[in-house]
Amino acid sequence: MTTTISNSMLSIEIKHAGAELCSIIKKENDREYMWQADPEFWGKHSPILFPIVGTLKNNTYSYNETEYTLSRHGFARDLTFELINKKDDSATFSLLSNETTLKVYPFAFELQIKYSLDNASLRIEYNVINNSDTNLPFSIGAHPAFSLPQDFENYTLEFEKEEKLTYHLLENNLLSNVTEVLESTDKKVALKYSLFERDALIFKTLKSNSITIIEDDKPLLAVHYDNFPHMGIWTIQKAPFLCIEPWYGYSDTTETTGKIVDKEGIQTIVAADTFTTAYSIEIL
Repeated sequence: MTTTISNSMLSIEIKHAGAELCSIIKKENDREYMWQADPEFWGKHSPILFPIVGTLKNNTYSYNETEYTLSRHGFARDLTFELINKKDDSATFSLLSNETTLKVYPFAFELQIKYSLDNASLRIEYNVINNSDTNLPFSIGAHPAFSLPQDFENYTLEFEKEEKLTYHLLENNLLSNVTEVLESTDKKVALKYSLFERDALIFKTLKSNSITIIEDDKPLLAVHYDNFPHMGIWTIQKAPFLCIEPWYGYSDTTETTGKIVDKEGIQTIVAADTFTTAYSIEIL
């Protein structure tokens, strides 16, 4: 099942499964901006990463001396959300903790995802509500994949600010202490598949609050992420898409203790409180 929202400029489609954004069409030229989940490369569009981002060491963590198992990126992307509010240009989805989630993540929560349109921008808001009587540790992240139909080398990334683009390398899907610097000129990085030979580029810190994809020297779209502290950029060899992924949190480090409350990058909500953040995709 899907829900469509639209305005005079854009038409958006969201799957109820995972509350996953699956289509952004610009009405002016009928162009699709989202990757259409060709399973030959990667069968998803824009999964929501919750209650973890990335991979846990041995796919396990401990809380109050009990061990739990969670697969990569958590379970939200695999569960069906309820549509709780719908207008012409906005839609809000909800996922409540249940018997299944409590077995792998022993916290009562509600995760709300709101999609709303403003001219040529789509805003995606995350609300994590702690329904527990204890602190709730979590990570949350976006994973939108944008369609790049031309040759990959025809595309460039432009960062909002001039900065040293230091990223961490993954080791067996865990974050290592090995870093490299992404070469840039005038805030721009030329895309090439060789950048992703060792998986995603993981940035713990960026000064920039937005990244623009440029196609044939013309801005195509921008991802704005004012409050997100971490970032992943990823594609698969020869795949015609790129993911720009604002995150709160990332994979376990190779030195992790395994305790979720000590996990590097973890966020915490006190009992009965709500965490809110948002990012936006602007079609240019």
